[in-house]
Amino acid sequence: MSPTTPQPGLARRIIDLAWPVLIAQLSSMTQMVSDTVLTGRYGTTDLAAVAVGSGIYISIVMLMVGILQAVAPTVAHHVGAGRTDAIGPAVQQGFWLALALAIPAVLFLRHPDWLMQLSEISPEVEAGARDYLTTIAWGLPAVLLYRTFYAFTNALGRTRVLMAISLTTTAVHIPLSWALINGSLPGIPALGGSGCAVSSACMGWLALLCAALHVLRTPAYAPYQLFSRWTRPRAGPIGELLRLGLPMGFSSFVEITAFTLIALLVARLGATVVAGHRIVGNLSALIYMLPLALAIATLVLVGQALGARDGHAARQAARVGILLATGLSTLVSIVAWLYRDTLIMAYTADPAVSRLAVSLVIYICLYQFFDAIQTVAAHALRGYKITFGPMLVHTLCFWGIGLAGGYGLAYHGLGSLLPPQGVAGFWQACVLSNMAAALLFGTYLHIVSRNGLRPVTPA
Repeated sequence: MSPTTPQPGLARRIIDLAWPVLIAQLSSMTQMVSDTVLTGRYGTTDLAAVAVGSGIYISIVMLMVGILQAVAPTVAHHVGAGRTDAIGPAVQQGFWLALALAIPAVLFLRHPDWLMQLSEISPEVEAGARDYLTTIAWGLPAVLLYRTFYAFTNALGRTRVLMAISLTTTAVHIPLSWALINGSLPGIPALGGSGCAVSSACMGWLALLCAALHVLRTPAYAPYQLFSRWTRPRAGPIGELLRLGLPMGFSSFVEITAFTLIALLVARLGATVVAGHRIVGNLSALIYMLPLALAIATLVLVGQALGARDGHAARQAARVGILLATGLSTLVSIVAWLYRDTLIMAYTADPAVSRLAVSLVIYICLYQFFDAIQTVAAHALRGYKITFGPMLVHTLCFWGIGLAGGYGLAYHGLGSLLPPQGVAGFWQACVLSNMAAALLFGTYLHIVSRNGLRPVTPA
């Protein structure tokens, strides 16, 4: 990146955009963590079923949401170039795309047979995971429509509303999920892990309703005419969103499945191992929200700068974003290591699950520095509207090194040099994959920004 001194106030601008996104993301993650805690205290089998089911669900959602994230750089470029009249139609095409993507996603979640066959899980866990997926699928269309609004609002820099909506849904989800899991509502039996899915599906529709009301009642959205001048689906704009979004979606899918598929691949080791992995995966995802929020803010500033044809500002935004993310993520990882026992005890009362989870915490602490670099750099490249190359990097690092390498370490080791590592092998490979991704993405972004590669956005 450029060795010049960052623009005054640039770090503050990134933080101002990032902190509401961070709270929104943490609030959403709190819903997942609460599901893990509540089902973990209800029963280990239910926890394992939710771990498998939610892992599949998150993978599908991240794939679809990643595609829809193409709305963010598209709108950011329009904002930077002052093309206000182009923003509304672009977002509407994103809504049409969200509805189209919801159809295959819902069908997949309701018929996950071939994926279930990949793992050797007990009939009880498989039945619970199927119930979870069948139920939560009904909320997916609302989730995708809301995430389109999410990308649009992020690109405008109006991130506080996202925080407010996320806090609202979390405040409703936790007590509702607890009541459904334990059968505390009159006339409704205890649903166990499926109670989480019922509540999550309801929260998807609640978030979408809040977003629609906000747009209708906030004058700042009036210039975009999102609802007053509706446009039909158009092949050109949707094709452009897919050109940008498909690699982004696949990158997100690769990155998230590098973690969630572990729950399937280690299922043969028993429910205790799956539950312990689920807990550490939750903790890792919580920590990841910090560099992700900073990365989203960096994408917005990079995209707006490039829309305004200011390559220097784009380079500076990417540089400051990486510095902030690496510094803060390292600090958080140190805190997580120091308080690892307390953190794990909040998830489970099962001693065996707790011991396993504590033994894995060291790995998520080791890769935070590298994860921050690759996350911000990948999002900055999206601000440049460069998505295909990063997809290849993600696939190589997270599936090639992380998932395939982790499987080898977990079940085969390194011959006479290293015995099979069990579930720890996957986390060891995760550290290596993040180191490789940080190196490749950092180099990629350096070349792009130094060469001033700024794609032309049609007016």
